Amino acid sequence: MSIKDFLKKQFIDVIQYTEPEDGILAARYPMADMEIQNGAKLTVRESQMAAFVNEGRVADVFGPGLYTLNTQNLPLLTNLMNWDKMFESPFKSDIYFFSTRHQISQRWGTAQPITVRDKDFGAVRLRGYGIYSWHLHDPRTFHTKISGTREIYRVADIEAQLRNTIIGRMTDTFAESKIPFLDLAANQDELALLVGEKVRPALLEMGIALDTFVVENLSLPEELQKRLDESIGMNMIGDMRRYTQFQVAQSMPIAAANEGGMAGIGAGLGAGFTMAQQMAGALNPLGGPPQPPPVGGVPVPGPAAPAAPAAEVPTAPVAGNRFCMECGKSIPGRAKFCPECGAAQS
Repeated sequence: MSIKDFLKKQFIDVIQYTEPEDGILAARYPMADMEIQNGAKLTVRESQMAAFVNEGRVADVFGPGLYTLNTQNLPLLTNLMNWDKMFESPFKSDIYFFSTRHQISQRWGTAQPITVRDKDFGAVRLRGYGIYSWHLHDPRTFHTKISGTREIYRVADIEAQLRNTIIGRMTDTFAESKIPFLDLAANQDELALLVGEKVRPALLEMGIALDTFVVENLSLPEELQKRLDESIGMNMIGDMRRYTQFQVAQSMPIAAANEGGMAGIGAGLGAGFTMAQQMAGALNPLGGPPQPPPVGGVPVPGPAAPAAPAAEVPTAPVAGNRFCMECGKSIPGRAKFCPECGAAQS
């Protein structure tokens, strides 16, 4: 080396680094035309770690603190450079600073529904989203497997990899747990614990530690959710005959207030009970008439003969007419007596 080249060199006495912006995970300390002086001071702040890399190999890693660089606190680098005694001359080495701050409020979500087998519904497609937090745990592993020799490595550079890892482990969790969707949706905290246990080892392989994992929502696609709502509604209705009776009873006050009074309910009652009988017959696997419920645990035998035809349902009155209060026949609106049965009309 010429004297001119030697004079051009700069010798570093103090090594420290502060992040110029958020989102930086790893950054290489600028070392162009510079060498580290023997006895130089290395400052590693809280939420930081530093690593010395010599000829592509990670040597010594430092946590937060103030260090005087010599062969005593650079044992691996000393071994790599074959220093058999305390070095006195400046040396060249790459230094990387790593941020160990917690990366909070990181979002995850299923871009496409996850198809899994379900105990209740057969096969379902699930959607989910939530948040998680993590921090850089092992700079040596992270540098070797992830960041490498890049000048700066950012959080955004690894976000997609972390999200895809989470979704993959979530699919495995669903497949192995065999827990029905309704139970998973009702116990999101327990689901988050199961998924977190699956995700944590995968992140440690990259030098990253998972701090928290939260499932905010778990749902079905819109068309499947609609079918689920219909199924829940049918279960809530239960006995179709009793449901029809309830609906008719609810409509009686409304029908009584309409023109024609209570007489107009006859048609509604006939139609309602006819519909109930038809639906109950369709649900009967033998196609026969519906059987009465058991009394005291003992089945009650059904009718020996077919039921008599339903009574004639009064037809709607002609405009301006009304029904007889006694026989139900249509009579003129102003008639004082029924022309059919002679009953007085109010």
